[in-house]
Amino acid sequence: MSRPDGTSELAAALTAVAPLPCDATGPVFAEPWQAQAFAMVVALHERGVFTWSEWADVFSAELREHQAVDDGSRYYEYWLEALEHILIAKGQTSHATVDDLAASWARAAEATPHGKPIALENDPLRSR
Repeated sequence: MSRPDGTSELAAALTAVAPLPCDATGPVFAEPWQAQAFAMVVALHERGVFTWSEWADVFSAELREHQAVDDGSRYYEYWLEALEHILIAKGQTSHATVDDLAASWARAAEATPHGKPIALENDPLRSR
């Protein structure tokens, strides 16, 4: 749904948390993964995993932690860090699970031939 100024209500709500990169139609993304990260947060909120105020608190804290060293280019990296933190705090995952999955993706990336899509199945240590 759009507001009178043309921005979406979701974009307006999220911009209240932090300066979300937007144009007149809503959020803008420099890379596809950024849109996917954004969509994950929206979907998890819609499923009731966390409230917007909980998300705002966690994401704002993440931005404050890095504000002295960031020029805005890492916005969605901090978005993902905040998502990890809130999911761990809510008992949806653990630090160990996140670390194990990150290591698996790194091994998969290393094992994937150049130009091919990276898939977890390419991790040589992942049980099949």
